[in-house]
Amino acid sequence: MTMYEEYELREIPLSLSSERRRVASFLELNGLRMDDLDSYIGVFDTDEELVAGGGLKGNVIKCVAVSGSVRHTSLSNKLVTRLCSMALDAGHSDIFVFTRPSNEPLFASLAFHTVGRSDHAVLMESDPRGISSYTSMLKSHRREGRNGVIVMNCNPFTKGHRHLIKQAAAATDNLYVIVVKEDFSAFPYTERLEMVRRGVSDLTNVTVLEGSRYAVSAATFPAYFIKDAGEAADTQIALDLDIFNRHIAGALGASVRFVGNEPTDLVTLRYNTLMKKLLNIEVCEIPRLELDGVPVSASLVRRLCNEGRVCEALKYVLETTFPYIIAHTATLCLRAELELTPKPGLVDRHDNGSHTDMDFDLMHKSISALRPFFVELAKAGYSVIKPDIQDIRAIGVRAERSMFAATDGVNTHKGALFSMGLAVVAVAYCMRRHGRICDDDLQDTIRNIAAGFENADGTHGSEVRKRHNVAGAVDCAKDGYSLLFNKWLPFYRANRGDVYLNHRLLLEIMSSIDDTNIYYRCGPATAAGVKELARSMADNFSLKVMKEANETFISRNISPGGAADMLSLTLFVASMCTEAPAVSMAAAECSAMAM
Repeated sequence: MTMYEEYELREIPLSLSSERRRVASFLELNGLRMDDLDSYIGVFDTDEELVAGGGLKGNVIKCVAVSGSVRHTSLSNKLVTRLCSMALDAGHSDIFVFTRPSNEPLFASLAFHTVGRSDHAVLMESDPRGISSYTSMLKSHRREGRNGVIVMNCNPFTKGHRHLIKQAAAATDNLYVIVVKEDFSAFPYTERLEMVRRGVSDLTNVTVLEGSRYAVSAATFPAYFIKDAGEAADTQIALDLDIFNRHIAGALGASVRFVGNEPTDLVTLRYNTLMKKLLNIEVCEIPRLELDGVPVSASLVRRLCNEGRVCEALKYVLETTFPYIIAHTATLCLRAELELTPKPGLVDRHDNGSHTDMDFDLMHKSISALRPFFVELAKAGYSVIKPDIQDIRAIGVRAERSMFAATDGVNTHKGALFSMGLAVVAVAYCMRRHGRICDDDLQDTIRNIAAGFENADGTHGSEVRKRHNVAGAVDCAKDGYSLLFNKWLPFYRANRGDVYLNHRLLLEIMSSIDDTNIYYRCGPATAAGVKELARSMADNFSLKVMKEANETFISRNISPGGAADMLSLTLFVASMCTEAPAVSMAAAECSAMAM
């Protein structure tokens, strides 16, 4: 807490609804609206009146307001200095400020320089080399001729994106594709950049460039990521386009910017409209690609993946995108299991189940840490004649290390990594060979790949296997997960439409699996008892029954972790196979940006 004469600077806890309303009211009185913020610093007088304040979102200072009664003081400088210190402490070397043009002199006096402006907003940054460093990189790729630019998100990269790029490339000598860098998408930036580069590698006059904070980012255009088509979006669009005019177009020698026409998304439609009015270069709008009368879009692909109709989604993307779709689906299925609530003895949205070393947030971190390796495994399965066991094992070892690094040594998903990783490779291999995935082919492929693995020593599962003659993870894989294909998958397909289907599927799995996690924690008698209890719960299902079972499992330290892994795996297989539409994972994609 810092004191300046009769004023006090302190952080306002935005997690409290009353305090959040207080900040929103203060901003409204000063002609501003509440924005998405990580933190907010308020300046209070001796009567506890909020007289000034400023917020921070990542490395962006925003929502800065100062009441007229204190504008003559040095409080503004002290407020901004405090916000800068917070950003620096959080590891940000370059700090942006999104504010009114009237505040430009204040920030200029604190060594910020202007990157772009519109009638109602200005973007400034603290690092004088920031925008110049990016434009220098762009200039290094510049070639002579008629140059065009596309800025695209590619979430994921579709045949529609490829169509737009190919049409634009045919109309220019050189085409530069800038991939939006902000990571608010269902597919991370590194994946989106790879997808685009792989998808256009045959187009010799196309250069795929890294994105930046200066083109469609949370600093220049936050409304794009929250899909707010109001007045604020117009201000942000104008700012984003001013930066493009000032810095990017010239650096690339661009005379035309290409966009795809937008039939549904209001923010993108408005962006295209203002682009034609505000850009200093030609704007060429290319009709969206349609397949069988259906406009191709990334949002359509994501929706189909969320609904478990992955093979249908694949017809709208290039083969080079397939591994990313497969990995994305595996991630969705792991998250669907985690987010299923309530569950007996397992981590969910409400509690940690029978676990003291992990919670919901840690499990999410673990899944995110594994995702890049699911991409690698999918590539390994898709790009070779026969998957190489040594390569698969090496990827798995690195994935396990990444998981432990993310969880500070807690084993959150080791079992799931093996079973899901194996299935990811098998799915990719089947897709490459047959262009589709059928139950029998997938099961045989899993068996064949698993034949190259041996049971590991020194694990909980290996100890249970030796003591109780219970099949371990590798045994189940070598068996081709017969319970999954013969029992759980048919159960799932037969009960589609049941709003509690994933709960019922979990109970179906618990009632039939020899769960090595339960054996290790509680012994064979408890494992047998859990099977009987699961059957009873299935016959008398209700959320109340699930909650009561959770309390019982916690009190007895029972955790059906093996069943949880098999739930994720069953959802994945159901999503990928063409035999029937399968799982809905819409709730698992928490914040996907359209486009």
